[in-house]
Amino acid sequence: MTSHAEVTRAPAPARTLVTAPVTFPRVLHAEWIELWSLRSTYWTVLATLVAMVLIASLMAVAATVAPPDSGTAPDGTMAIGLGYSFAQVVVAVLGTLVVTGEHSTGRIRSTLAAVPRRVPVLAAKAVLIAALSFVLGVVGVALSFLVSYPLLGSAAAADLSDPQVQRLFWGTGLYLAGVGLLGLGIGALLRHTAGAITATLGILLMLSTLVQLLMMTSDWFTRMYPYLPSTAGERIATPEVTTALAGAPVALSPWTGYAVFMAYVVLALAAAALLLRRRDA
Repeated sequence: MTSHAEVTRAPAPARTLVTAPVTFPRVLHAEWIELWSLRSTYWTVLATLVAMVLIASLMAVAATVAPPDSGTAPDGTMAIGLGYSFAQVVVAVLGTLVVTGEHSTGRIRSTLAAVPRRVPVLAAKAVLIAALSFVLGVVGVALSFLVSYPLLGSAAAADLSDPQVQRLFWGTGLYLAGVGLLGLGIGALLRHTAGAITATLGILLMLSTLVQLLMMTSDWFTRMYPYLPSTAGERIATPEVTTALAGAPVALSPWTGYAVFMAYVVLALAAAALLLRRRDA
C-alpha cells in the first residue's frame, strides 16, 4: 500500500507596491498628456494661427489698394500687429477650458486624489498654458510677416531690424501668455465653463468699452482707463504711442502696462490657488 507524502508549499512572497513620489515634473508631464488629449487644444492652435494670418493678409491687401497719399493706409507693422486682438479671444477660451473641462466631467477628483497638495496641479497648468500661448503668439506674428511681405513688398513690409517690430514679435507672445493665464485663473475661480468664458472675455473686451463710455461722466474713469487689464496689457503688443489727443488718457509705456496686466493675472491665480486648497472638488 502506497502512502501519499504530505506536500508542504512555501507561502508566496508578499508583493511590495512601489509608488513613485509626486514631484512637479511628474505632475507637469501628466498635465501635458491631458492637454494634448483634448480636441479643443488642436482647434485652438489652428484657430489662433488662422486668425492672425488672415488679419495680416487683409491688412496687407488693404495697404496695396489704398491710395498712397491717403494717409490712412495700413503699413507692414500694423499688418503683423493686429492679429493679437482676435487671437486673445481663442487663447482666453483655451485657458478657461483647461480647468473648467475637468470640473464639468469630474476628472478633477482623480487629479486631486493623485496630487493631494493641489497647488502643483494649478501651477503645472499655468506653465503649460503660458508656454503654449507664448509660442502661438510668436509663431502667429512670424507667419503674419511671411504672408504680408510678398503683398507689401520690401519697402512697405515691417522692418525686422526695428526695435519696435522686435517688441511686437515677442510682446504678442507675452501678452497672449498673460491672457491664457488670466483665463486659467478665472476658470479655476468659477469652475463653470460658460461663466468663466463670459467673465474672461468681459474683462478683456467689454470692460474697456464700458469705461470709455463712462469717461464722459467723470475724469476718474479717464485716469483709470490706462490701468484696465486689456488696455494695459496690450501695450506690449502694439506700437508705442508718441502723441496723444487732447483729453484722451495717457497710455502707459509698453513694459509698465504689461507689469500692470500681469499684476491682475497673479492676483487671479493666487485667489484660485487659495480656493483650490479650501474647496471640495
